[in-house]
Amino acid sequence: MQPLDVGNVVSKASAAAFGKPLTTNVLRGLIVEAIIALALEPDWEWCSADYASWDFQRSDGLRLEVKQSAYRQSWDTPATAKVSPGFDVKARTGRWEGTTFIAEPGRAADLYVLAYHDRRDEGADHRNPLQWEFFVLPATAIPPVARIALNSVRRLTQPVRIDNLASRVGAVAATIPRRRPADTTLR
Repeated sequence: MQPLDVGNVVSKASAAAFGKPLTTNVLRGLIVEAIIALALEPDWEWCSADYASWDFQRSDGLRLEVKQSAYRQSWDTPATAKVSPGFDVKARTGRWEGTTFIAEPGRAADLYVLAYHDRRDEGADHRNPLQWEFFVLPATAIPPVARIALNSVRRLTQPVRIDNLASRVGAVAATIPRRRPADTTLR
Protein backbone atom coordinates (compact mmCIF):
# COMPACT_ATOMS: atom_id res chain seq x y z
CA MET A 1 0.00 0.00 0.00
CA GLN A 2 1.22 3.49 -0.89
CA PRO A 3 1.51 6.09 1.88
CA LEU A 4 -1.83 7.79 2.54
CA ASP A 5 -0.68 11.38 2.31
CA VAL A 6 -1.87 14.48 0.53
CA GLY A 7 0.85 14.28 -2.12
CA ASN A 8 -0.20 10.80 -3.18
CA VAL A 9 -3.87 11.74 -3.19
CA VAL A 10 -3.17 14.79 -5.39
CA SER A 11 -0.98 12.70 -7.70
CA LYS A 12 -3.65 10.01 -8.10
CA ALA A 13 -6.43 12.55 -8.69
CA SER A 14 -4.29 14.50 -11.20
CA ALA A 15 -3.47 11.35 -13.14
CA ALA A 16 -7.16 10.36 -13.27
CA ALA A 17 -8.31 13.85 -14.30
CA PHE A 18 -5.52 14.93 -16.64
CA GLY A 19 -3.61 11.75 -17.52
CA LYS A 20 -5.38 11.20 -20.83
CA PRO A 21 -5.24 13.37 -23.96
CA LEU A 22 -8.97 14.17 -23.97
CA THR A 23 -10.27 15.88 -20.86
CA THR A 24 -13.87 15.93 -19.64
CA ASN A 25 -15.82 19.17 -20.19
CA VAL A 26 -15.89 19.81 -16.44
CA LEU A 27 -12.07 19.97 -16.24
CA ARG A 28 -11.06 21.14 -19.72
CA GLY A 29 -11.56 24.80 -18.74
CA LEU A 30 -8.89 24.38 -16.07
CA ILE A 31 -6.46 23.03 -18.67
CA VAL A 32 -7.14 25.99 -20.97
CA GLU A 33 -6.76 28.51 -18.14
CA ALA A 34 -3.42 26.94 -17.19
CA ILE A 35 -2.25 27.19 -20.82
CA ILE A 36 -3.34 30.84 -20.97
CA ALA A 37 -1.69 31.59 -17.61
CA LEU A 38 1.63 30.35 -18.99
CA ALA A 39 1.24 32.77 -21.91
CA LEU A 40 0.02 35.84 -19.98
CA GLU A 41 1.80 35.79 -16.61
CA PRO A 42 3.24 37.87 -15.00
CA ASP A 43 1.28 40.71 -16.66
CA TRP A 44 -2.01 39.01 -15.80
CA GLU A 45 -2.87 37.24 -12.55
CA TRP A 46 -4.76 33.96 -12.82
CA CYS A 47 -7.47 34.56 -10.24
CA SER A 48 -10.31 32.20 -11.20
CA ALA A 49 -12.11 30.28 -8.49
CA ASP A 50 -15.52 28.78 -7.80
CA TYR A 51 -18.21 31.12 -9.08
CA ALA A 52 -15.58 33.60 -10.21
CA SER A 53 -16.87 36.23 -12.62
CA TRP A 54 -13.58 36.44 -14.51
CA ASP A 55 -10.44 34.34 -14.74
CA PHE A 56 -7.53 36.78 -15.06
CA GLN A 57 -6.97 40.32 -13.88
CA ARG A 58 -4.30 42.86 -14.67
CA SER A 59 -2.88 45.25 -12.08
CA ASP A 60 -4.90 48.14 -13.57
CA GLY A 61 -8.11 46.19 -12.90
CA LEU A 62 -8.76 44.99 -16.45
CA ARG A 63 -10.64 41.66 -16.31
CA LEU A 64 -10.37 38.74 -18.73
CA GLU A 65 -12.70 35.74 -18.97
CA VAL A 66 -11.84 32.46 -20.69
CA LYS A 67 -14.34 30.25 -22.49
CA GLN A 68 -13.45 27.06 -24.32
CA SER A 69 -14.88 24.47 -26.68
CA ALA A 70 -13.47 21.35 -28.33
CA TYR A 71 -14.43 19.15 -31.24
CA ARG A 72 -13.23 15.89 -29.65
CA GLN A 73 -14.70 14.91 -26.30
CA SER A 74 -13.55 12.52 -23.59
CA TRP A 75 -16.30 10.19 -24.74
CA ASP A 76 -16.09 8.84 -28.28
CA THR A 77 -16.52 11.60 -30.87
CA PRO A 78 -16.06 10.23 -34.40
CA ALA A 79 -14.22 12.48 -36.86
CA THR A 80 -17.44 12.60 -38.91
CA ALA A 81 -19.69 13.70 -36.02
CA LYS A 82 -21.80 16.83 -36.46
CA VAL A 83 -20.52 19.25 -33.86
CA SER A 84 -21.75 22.82 -33.26
CA PRO A 85 -18.94 24.47 -31.31
CA GLY A 86 -19.79 27.56 -29.34
CA PHE A 87 -19.11 29.51 -26.18
CA ASP A 88 -21.25 30.54 -23.19
CA VAL A 89 -21.06 34.34 -23.14
CA LYS A 90 -24.33 35.01 -21.39
CA ALA A 91 -24.58 38.27 -19.49
CA ARG A 92 -25.17 37.54 -15.79
CA THR A 93 -27.44 39.14 -13.21
CA GLY A 94 -24.48 40.00 -11.02
CA ARG A 95 -21.12 38.82 -9.75
CA TRP A 96 -19.53 37.40 -6.63
CA GLU A 97 -16.83 39.04 -4.55
CA GLY A 98 -15.90 36.40 -2.02
CA THR A 99 -19.22 35.41 -0.42
CA THR A 100 -20.99 38.64 -1.37
CA PHE A 101 -23.24 38.76 -4.43
CA ILE A 102 -23.19 42.13 -6.19
CA ALA A 103 -26.20 42.79 -8.39
CA GLU A 104 -24.42 44.18 -11.42
CA PRO A 105 -26.11 42.89 -14.59
CA GLY A 106 -23.97 42.33 -17.67
CA ARG A 107 -20.62 40.80 -18.43
CA ALA A 108 -18.13 41.31 -15.62
CA ALA A 109 -15.06 40.82 -17.82
CA ASP A 110 -13.64 43.50 -20.10
CA LEU A 111 -12.26 41.08 -22.64
CA TYR A 112 -12.67 37.44 -23.56
CA VAL A 113 -10.35 34.73 -24.77
CA LEU A 114 -12.38 32.08 -26.56
CA ALA A 115 -10.28 28.95 -27.01
CA TYR A 116 -11.14 26.25 -29.54
CA HIS A 117 -9.57 22.82 -30.00
CA ASP A 118 -10.38 21.56 -33.50
CA ARG A 119 -8.04 18.56 -33.79
CA ARG A 120 -10.19 15.62 -34.93
CA ASP A 121 -7.75 12.74 -35.31
CA GLU A 122 -6.31 10.32 -32.76
CA GLY A 123 -3.51 12.82 -32.02
CA ALA A 124 -5.97 15.23 -30.38
CA ASP A 125 -4.66 16.24 -26.96
CA HIS A 126 -6.43 18.97 -24.97
CA ARG A 127 -3.29 19.40 -22.85
CA ASN A 128 -1.19 20.50 -25.83
CA PRO A 129 -1.10 24.32 -26.11
CA LEU A 130 -0.10 24.11 -29.79
CA GLN A 131 -3.38 22.39 -30.70
CA TRP A 132 -5.58 25.29 -29.54
CA GLU A 133 -6.58 28.46 -31.35
CA PHE A 134 -7.51 31.57 -29.40
CA PHE A 135 -9.93 34.36 -30.28
CA VAL A 136 -9.53 37.60 -28.31
CA LEU A 137 -12.43 40.03 -28.16
CA PRO A 138 -13.42 43.02 -26.07
CA ALA A 139 -16.66 42.26 -24.22
CA THR A 140 -18.32 45.11 -26.12
CA ALA A 141 -17.77 43.26 -29.44
CA ILE A 142 -19.78 40.24 -28.32
CA PRO A 143 -23.42 40.46 -29.35
CA PRO A 144 -26.13 40.25 -26.66
CA VAL A 145 -26.50 36.46 -26.87
CA ALA A 146 -26.20 33.67 -24.31
CA ARG A 147 -24.11 31.45 -26.57
CA ILE A 148 -22.01 32.48 -29.54
CA ALA A 149 -21.24 30.00 -32.29
CA LEU A 150 -17.68 29.51 -33.48
CA ASN A 151 -18.65 30.66 -36.98
CA SER A 152 -19.90 33.96 -35.51
CA VAL A 153 -16.67 34.38 -33.55
CA ARG A 154 -14.66 33.82 -36.74
CA ARG A 155 -16.59 36.69 -38.36
CA LEU A 156 -15.63 39.00 -35.48
CA THR A 157 -11.91 38.25 -35.20
CA GLN A 158 -9.07 36.08 -36.44
CA PRO A 159 -7.58 33.30 -34.27
CA VAL A 160 -4.05 33.32 -32.90
CA ARG A 161 -1.87 30.49 -31.67
CA ILE A 162 -0.45 30.34 -28.17
CA ASP A 163 2.84 32.03 -29.14
CA ASN A 164 0.94 35.16 -30.25
CA LEU A 165 -1.72 35.19 -27.53
CA ALA A 166 -0.03 37.64 -25.16
CA SER A 167 0.55 40.12 -27.98
CA ARG A 168 -3.08 39.91 -29.16
CA VAL A 169 -4.43 40.23 -25.61
CA GLY A 170 -2.21 43.28 -25.13
CA ALA A 171 -3.42 44.86 -28.37
CA VAL A 172 -7.10 44.29 -27.55
CA ALA A 173 -6.61 45.41 -23.94
CA ALA A 174 -5.09 48.68 -25.20
CA THR A 175 -8.46 49.51 -26.83
CA ILE A 176 -10.45 49.13 -23.60
CA PRO A 177 -10.96 52.07 -21.22
CA ARG A 178 -9.43 51.54 -17.77
CA ARG A 179 -11.59 50.86 -14.75
CA ARG A 180 -11.97 53.39 -12.00
CA PRO A 181 -9.62 52.72 -9.05
CA ALA A 182 -12.54 51.53 -6.86
CA ASP A 183 -13.18 48.73 -9.41
CA THR A 184 -9.71 47.18 -9.31
CA THR A 185 -9.98 44.87 -6.31
CA LEU A 186 -9.59 41.19 -6.96
CA ARG A 187 -12.56 39.00 -6.15
